[in-house]
Amino acid sequence: MGIVDVVSEFCTLPRTRRHLKKRKQFQTVEMKVRIDCEGCERKIRKALEGMEGVSSVEVAPRQNKVTVAGYVDAGKVMRRVARRTGKRVEPWPYVPYDVVAHPYAPGAYDKKAPPGYVRNVVADPNAAPLARASSTEVRYTNAFSDENPNACAVM
Repeated sequence: MGIVDVVSEFCTLPRTRRHLKKRKQFQTVEMKVRIDCEGCERKIRKALEGMEGVSSVEVAPRQNKVTVAGYVDAGKVMRRVARRTGKRVEPWPYVPYDVVAHPYAPGAYDKKAPPGYVRNVVADPNAAPLARASSTEVRYTNAFSDENPNACAVM
């Protein structure tokens, strides 16, 4: 290391955060859009494929589901679809049946849900208190579980 290297370290300008641009994370955005015909499907694809950062677009017309993967912002994707197609766009409200802790909670089942899916009631602020078990319920269910060796002597 020479004298020029030492001096050049002290003479460099510090990088500011203003010059560093934050990269978007790769994510998957799922939306519910009413798809009536092949023309609607084509219009949605055309609106999304021209967007910067989009890697793939999947449209499931039977489920009214649009899945977009890429380095995009979910809000921008949904606004673009709504503006370009004139359709109402909302986030995908359904999750697989296995993911929900209490799938039998009121409001979880929806007639419009695809097979194997239920509404995510934990994320819904109106139905969340009904979907979560209280501390006394948890205590009673754990008392008589098979994993608890001291559950019940009669059994």
